Amino acid sequence: MATRDDLYRKYGEASEAAQLLETELGNLLLEHECIDAGLFKYSDPDRATAIYRRINKQTLGQLIRSLGSIGESNVELDRQLDRALASRNRLTHAFFLQHNNRLNSDHGRDVMLRDLEAIHQQLLEAYKAVFLLSGVDLERRAKEQGDSKLPTDHLPIPT
Repeated sequence: MATRDDLYRKYGEASEAAQLLETELGNLLLEHECIDAGLFKYSDPDRATAIYRRINKQTLGQLIRSLGSIGESNVELDRQLDRALASRNRLTHAFFLQHNNRLNSDHGRDVMLRDLEAIHQQLLEAYKAVFLLSGVDLERRAKEQGDSKLPTDHLPIPT
């Protein structure tokens, strides 16, 4: 039986996956636009800052649409991103509204947890697909490291 803590933790994990997807899409767009602007050859901090700020203001839906303008269309990737966007929007804007009073029963919490797991999985699948555009196969890396989890660790941030 799922507890409230289980639900809130899974909600946070799904939300994190949505933010990771958004960040990776932003990174791809940033790289593409900096290449187009010649910023890897010639320094133009003002132009680089303007590009970054414009991309950073975009919503997930806007990032997905922008991605379509920089590369060849990939039907499967488009489907994954559409599902991820719908899942993220439902998670953010309607998840608790749709589940209403389920939070108050064991069975209801179990239903909610299964829904969150499905949302989380859709977001992670889109995230892995976007990483493949950069030439990084997260599934292969996880297998090479002997770990079934995605290698999402980060370096410690010095304080």
